[in-house]
Amino acid sequence: MNAKQINFENRKILIYGFGKSGKACFNFLNKNNYCTIFDDNKTNISVKYKKKITNIKKLSSINFDFIVLSPGIDINKCKISYYLIKNKSKIITELDIFAISYPNINKITITGTNGKSTTSKLLYEVLKNNKKDVRLTGNIGYPVLMEKKIKNNTIFVIEASSYQLDYSKYFRSKYSIILNLNPDHLDRHGSFKNYAEAKFKIVKSQSSKDFTFIDNENNFLNKLVKNNQIKSKIIKINHLKNKKYFRKINNIYFNNSSNQKNLSFVLGIAKVLKINLKTVLNTANKFRGLGYRQQIIHKSKKLLIINDSKSTSFSSTVPLLESYENIYWILGGLAKKGDKLTLKKKYISNIKAYVYGKDRNFFINSLPNKISYKFSSTLKEIMKNLNNNIKNDKTNKVILFSPCAASFDQFKNFEERGKIFNSIIKSMLKKIKI
Repeated sequence: MNAKQINFENRKILIYGFGKSGKACFNFLNKNNYCTIFDDNKTNISVKYKKKITNIKKLSSINFDFIVLSPGIDINKCKISYYLIKNKSKIITELDIFAISYPNINKITITGTNGKSTTSKLLYEVLKNNKKDVRLTGNIGYPVLMEKKIKNNTIFVIEASSYQLDYSKYFRSKYSIILNLNPDHLDRHGSFKNYAEAKFKIVKSQSSKDFTFIDNENNFLNKLVKNNQIKSKIIKINHLKNKKYFRKINNIYFNNSSNQKNLSFVLGIAKVLKINLKTVLNTANKFRGLGYRQQIIHKSKKLLIINDSKSTSFSSTVPLLESYENIYWILGGLAKKGDKLTLKKKYISNIKAYVYGKDRNFFINSLPNKISYKFSSTLKEIMKNLNNNIKNDKTNKVILFSPCAASFDQFKNFEERGKIFNSIIKSMLKKIKI
């Protein structure tokens, strides 16, 4: 069955997982359907939806037409794993519902391992500054199904994670962007191959009228394109060709290679969309980035402080380590399966590492031998250690908080981790004059 043949009206639909995505799906579908809710934790569901909740025993007695799966659910590691595997053909996602319901709306989908949120936000602002009716959705904004007053000329910028794409069957994007690919979420996908294939779905589903944007230097992505029968027009982004544009930007946020690459993709798609180049450059000059993503929280003559709490892997941090000198690097937390630090020798002497958290031994063992390090159990303790050392350093320096790890050993999420770091820095700067 293809997307055009699907009709949601008067269907029996199971919504599994009732977070933001699940609730958006329920509210979108429930008017003309028979929606039932299941969640591993019933306390997540408010009293308002109590009558719609089902339990494990009742699932098999209902012949559902569709099972809508929330992104965070792994069908191999959940309470109804056996039931889902048995009914895998019925599983769809929020992205599928959106694509089926709005087949002709222009969708720009951005995925990759690092830089998705920044690129999505930058592109959104470029389009907005060009007076477009644009919506920022997916991983970064509201769930796509929460958007209202959608017109024929509305453009959706969708940040899509591998989790969102993994079980999607019908989602298709007019413009698909894969920024980069590095090993990530291997505990969920099992292997880098499976992870890459989940991302690559947005390319394989395209038609000859669609566009794909990939990094010219990414050999793995280029191999995937070569080994698959891709129908869309492939546009390879060459970052070196954009150096003339980088020189026109007076914004410290774009001083590192990762954000320059993000900007290259925006320049590439802006060209296809026939967006005025000046608008892109003006937007980039005013761009302040997103909280806790390479966020510059202090800048003075002798000291630059960057809060990159969003960093959960080495690959997201390396471009920052290669962009500055005399770096005090704070890292640690819960390490990701299969993660490795690949850093050119010439940058090693620039770095002093401060390691904390549950998996601090993993991070210490991952550091090249010539990087000096200190360690402690908590972020607060390691920051005290750093504070004592930095007082005597009168040279120009960078404090880089880029943990390369999940935050859940000590924090609710990366936002709380970033907020606490900012609080520690604020207190620290009051005590020392730098």
